[in-house]
Amino acid sequence: MIRTPMTMPAAQKDETLQLVNDVFTAHESAAEGAIVCRLVEEIRASSNHIPELELIMADEAGQAIAYAMFSRFHLNGQYADELLLLTPVAVKTELQRQHISKELLEYGFDRAAKMGFSAVIVEGGPHNYRARGFVTAADHDILPGKTVHLPAIECLMVKELLPGALGRIRGTVEYEYPVLLEE
Repeated sequence: MIRTPMTMPAAQKDETLQLVNDVFTAHESAAEGAIVCRLVEEIRASSNHIPELELIMADEAGQAIAYAMFSRFHLNGQYADELLLLTPVAVKTELQRQHISKELLEYGFDRAAKMGFSAVIVEGGPHNYRARGFVTAADHDILPGKTVHLPAIECLMVKELLPGALGRIRGTVEYEYPVLLEE
């Protein structure tokens, strides 16, 4: 199967929402699928949205088989021009464990670094993100705030895109998207 990472074409907005919904519904629940789709829509409607960093992996027919969104993020009102939030990441269920997300994320990291971003924050299972270079955010004085509900502190992670960035970026993670505040 030929796979190509790319910026998501505007014509595939609905297709990618369906992909996200299907993946999160299959692995979590229908409610979680709906929440993650609402989050995508809220980010797209915000000033944090970066169309160049809303990415898909397409198959040879041009159909989305994976999706990842990087958006601007700040800590205590700082770093919005250099810090990104990675959410969500979704790969078609039947194609998981084939390194598709690895290829898509590496493409995203490279694009983001070239655009001048220096670090990426993600919330998720450490086993999914450590291999991509993420480390526990708390080890770098990036701490979860009141709006962040983690099963363990290790689930909030950060990745340096530009050397030295984690030596100066610090603060508290607070979510501003209504769908995340309802939880």
